Amino acid sequence: MIALLALLLGATLGLVLQPNVPLALAPYLPVAVVAALDALFGGVRARLDETFSDRVFLVSFLSNVILAVFLVYLGDQLNVGDALETAVIVVFGVRIFQNLAAVRRHVFRV
Repeated sequence: MIALLALLLGATLGLVLQPNVPLALAPYLPVAVVAALDALFGGVRARLDETFSDRVFLVSFLSNVILAVFLVYLGDQLNVGDALETAVIVVFGVRIFQNLAAVRRHVFRV
């Protein structure tokens, strides 16, 4: 519940304050957000399955974001940044939809 409240608070602050992202960090923000959303939906799924652990959620959240940003950074260093960025977003996007489908099945008992 704390993670959901923190997400809502962060999104609200972002919309109200409209911070500027430095141009050098702009490629990393989308993948960090998608990776964080993957961890969030995984946490919701685990909560509904009654297997949620704060430690697992925190490690998952941090490792997803760090790995996603590292892969995009590595892609930039190898001059294939767009390809790796797309791959990261696709992989985490698929996981988000898998977790969302599991949440939907759990909620609607389908």
